[in-house]
Amino acid sequence: MTQVAAPKSPRRTPADKHDERRKALAESALRTLGELGYARASLREIANNSEFSHGVVHYYFNDKLELIVYCVRYYKQTCVHRYDGVVAEATSPDDLVLRFGDKLVETIVEEAPMHRLWYDLRSQSMFEESLREAVTQIDQSLEDMIARVVNRYAALASTEPAIAAPVAYGMFDGVFQQALLGYLNGRDGALDDLRNQVVGLMPMLLAQRSDITTSHMAGELP
Repeated sequence: MTQVAAPKSPRRTPADKHDERRKALAESALRTLGELGYARASLREIANNSEFSHGVVHYYFNDKLELIVYCVRYYKQTCVHRYDGVVAEATSPDDLVLRFGDKLVETIVEEAPMHRLWYDLRSQSMFEESLREAVTQIDQSLEDMIARVVNRYAALASTEPAIAAPVAYGMFDGVFQQALLGYLNGRDGALDDLRNQVVGLMPMLLAQRSDITTSHMAGELP
């Protein structure tokens, strides 16, 4: 009986290997960046707190700025899809709100240093022009993520969002940042407050059914 040869794994190209090493460096660097922040973390400091030498880090990234921008982009690519399960699995408006609030709390508990780094970089971008493009793109991806949650919530409630996506993002970003700050400062009830604020805020984002009916009727007028 002729044996069938097992399919060969796709051969990795030098570019693939280069990307894999950059990702490994990013994962290692994020831990140091989350603890020290933008200003205090140098390439040498990052290397000293990782399994990579300073020379290796400098080979793959020209300077600290390039490394940090890559790290935050890499992290946020995962972060923005964290709520996809909430959107897909929610069965009612109340269910979505509870799932969303729990997920926001979970990400603060598990990844507070990463969120702290994000807010640090967003503030630094006001002074560091070379950060602005990356920060703006990441900000837009987070806004889109909030829009998906709000749109799903509205659909489950058989209505429509009442406010624009940037406004909804600004509101949730504000309460999330305050909860993060409270958590980092050890404030009792900071995470419970976040859950309660999400429960109270979500209904305010929706149009009333009467508003939708009036709007649709107005659109039908000649």
